[in-house]
Amino acid sequence: MPTRPRYPMPEFFRAALEARGLMDAYRARPPYQQNDYIGWINRAKLEATKQKRLKQMLDELEKGGVYMRMKWNPK
Repeated sequence: MPTRPRYPMPEFFRAALEARGLMDAYRARPPYQQNDYIGWINRAKLEATKQKRLKQMLDELEKGGVYMRMKWNPK
């Protein structure tokens, strides 16, 4: 069974997490969520879409309990 590709963290992504003080919240997420966020944001064709997705991720990490607009309960 093929595994999903692993995406490296882009510098703009790292800078945004650090600027909002959310790196710990990001690292506390399961690896699949970390990878999904990077892939989802980077697949945006337009810069405006990329920024909108980045903001959504940052807001979700800040709020907690949400992953891709779905309820999420860390165990």
